[in-house]
Amino acid sequence: MTFRILPLFLLAVMGAVIAAEVDYPLDAPGPDGRRPGGTLTQNAPAPPLAEDENKDLKRERNYPDQPPTIPHSIRGYQIDRNGNKCLSCHSRANSPRSQATMISITHYMDRDGQALAAVSPRRYFCNQCHVPQKDVLPLVGNSFETIDKILQDDANAAQKP
Repeated sequence: MTFRILPLFLLAVMGAVIAAEVDYPLDAPGPDGRRPGGTLTQNAPAPPLAEDENKDLKRERNYPDQPPTIPHSIRGYQIDRNGNKCLSCHSRANSPRSQATMISITHYMDRDGQALAAVSPRRYFCNQCHVPQKDVLPLVGNSFETIDKILQDDANAAQKP
């Protein structure tokens, strides 16, 4: 056996010895995450998928350059290199007819800031930045406050004697 293969052989033997010594219990409780309860070896059914929120209301953004979320269902939309269903309502040409919000003018610029006649290829796949929302309760608590609310609270606190 050459000296090049010897360290790899020894490492493999050590790994096999360590793996053989570990005795995993079959009824160990599973971690309580999104699917709580049960054990690691049980197969629990997946929870049902939540429905897409379909309110067609614009949401407040939490920071200036945050991409807006999609306020309607996009199930069944074709968004690939052959077609983009979003542009049938949100493009510059179609938004007046559909009354949908026109996509930002920045989507019609290349990476050098030059204006284009059509949507830039780097902005063509909408789901890279924009996502639909689900009608669900949050998994964890959230105490996020926008900078506007923090500044307003500070201004109100300074006015009180």
